[in-house]
Amino acid sequence: MFSLLGLIIMGLVAGLIARAVMPGRQPMGFIGTTLLGIAGSFMGNFLASLLMGGSWRVLQPSGYIGSIIGAVVLLWVGRKLA
Repeated sequence: MFSLLGLIIMGLVAGLIARAVMPGRQPMGFIGTTLLGIAGSFMGNFLASLLMGGSWRVLQPSGYIGSIIGAVVLLWVGRKLA
């Protein structure tokens, strides 16, 4: 239960930071921002685990950085596709 809550909070923070880093306007609300951060968290941490080996780093600084990078990449890809 707490890991799910932690994932949601981390996703929200990563989504907010990704939206702040990307220039321009992103038309999404609270839920969209949270989902963006959660998806970015999965993508960023999965790629980090592939590159560095080992397990996912969800609640460590490298996990936060990977989450933000993953959310920025997803936001950029979504903007290019739209």
